[in-house]
This record gives sequence, structure tokens and C-alpha cells, in this order.
Amino acid sequence: MSEDRSSSGQRSWLERLAQAFVHEPQNRQELLDVLREAHQNEVLDIEALSIIEGALQVSDMQVRDIMVPRSQMTTIKACQSPREFLPAVIEAAHSRYPVIGESIDEVLGILLAKDLLPLVLEADCERFNLKEVLRPATFVPESKRLNVLLREFRANRNHMAIVIDEYGGVSGLVTIEDVLEQIVGDIEDEHDVDDDSFIKPLPSGDFLVKGLTPIEDFNEHFDSGFSDEEFDTVGGLVANAFGHLPKRNEVVELQGLRIRVLNADSRRVHLLRITLINQ
Repeated sequence: MSEDRSSSGQRSWLERLAQAFVHEPQNRQELLDVLREAHQNEVLDIEALSIIEGALQVSDMQVRDIMVPRSQMTTIKACQSPREFLPAVIEAAHSRYPVIGESIDEVLGILLAKDLLPLVLEADCERFNLKEVLRPATFVPESKRLNVLLREFRANRNHMAIVIDEYGGVSGLVTIEDVLEQIVGDIEDEHDVDDDSFIKPLPSGDFLVKGLTPIEDFNEHFDSGFSDEEFDTVGGLVANAFGHLPKRNEVVELQGLRIRVLNADSRRVHLLRITLINQ
């Protein structure tokens, strides 16, 4: 009997949700309100809601919002031998690298790490010709919308694009992973924080910080002066700064730090991304 009532209640809510869409929300906020109410009524779980919100947000974001700046790019010079560039490749552990000429503004192509595998069998790696294995580079403006970029990535089967500014100079790079992370959240390859590590530096110069990081440890790492009298962890401190339990991608600035929420639920903040504003 209770199962029948539960099924009836669920059908009733689904009918209400369908009815809401029959009349069509007049703007994005109304649509989000309907979806969040669906979550509160357990029609959508938090992960599904987060993905939908991320997908909607992507259409409002531009490449400049998520790109890796040129100062943080790991590049290879076309004139370098494998002995010269392999240490950087091993240290960065990326799958793709821009190959440049005389300067970073002269991108000749993209090197895939897997194309270096023949070096394992080469008795003389100096015979390796870097230019012969380069893939064409894709260039996009800083202003390109992320939803458009994602569509182009999928259509052209590209995974990386070089970002150029209004003068044609290189301002950074962006990958398909960077775009997808705005929808589904952080992908483990780049943003996984080890169980025994509260703070992890990222190639971009930002940091991933667990919400459970003790404020004392946070202060020591970032040379900040947050009080730990009221809150013991960074997650509690950030929630208090917002005045509510924040959702994914909400941002607050405190003591020269831009703090973006990457993962949170209805009870606490789990993961943050920290950017040094005055860097």
C-alpha cells in the first residue's frame, strides 16, 4: 500500500514537472528553479542537477574564463632534441604539447605524447624528427563561447586549441577536458586530490583545496590570517563567507584569494579551487 502511495506521489510530481514545462519557464532562472525543486522532491539527484546547471552555464562562458594562461603553458621548441625536451614532458605528464618556433607566439603544431613512443625502440633518439610527427594546431579567440568550442572539438575530434588575443598573439590554451569540467565537475586526471593531501597545486598556478583542510594549515600554506576560533575547516569558513551553503561554481574573494566552489552538497563544502588574485 505504501509503495502505491509512493508511486502515486512520484507520478504526481512528474506530472507537475511536465506541466511546468508545458507552460515553459520564461527565463533561465525560472528553469533552474523548476530543476532545483525537482531535486528537492528527489526527482533529480544532486549529480544530475549539477550537470544540468553546468551545461546551462557553459553557454554563458568564454574561452578566456577557463584557459591556461601562456605563462603556465608547457611548450616544446621545434629546435630541441628529444634529450632536451623529454625531461619537461615527463615532469608535466600531459598528453599534448604545443610546439613553437622562435617564440611562444609561433605555434607550429601539437605534439602528442604517444607519438614519442617510437623513441623507446630507437637506438639513436637524435634521429627523431619532431616536425614529422606534429599534428595541426587549432586556434580560437578568447571570446569564443564554450558551448561552441565543445561542439567544434567534437566535430573535428580535437582535444586542444591555442587561444589567441585580439592582436593574434598567443594568450593561452584550452582543452576539451577544461570545457567538460565546467559541466561534469573536475576530472580525476587533473584535479584529483590524494587522500593524504589537503592542498594540491595545479599546472595553471591555482590550488585545489579540500573543504576539510584545517584553517591553520590553510593559513600556513597561503600566508593568510583567517581565524580558527569559530570554524575549524576551510569549508566552514567559506560557507560562512557566502552566508549560505554554496553551490558549484559560486565564487567569493577573501584576503587576496579567489575561492571557487568545485564540489558541495546540502550539508558541506567538499572541494575548492583557490586563485591568487595578486599573482
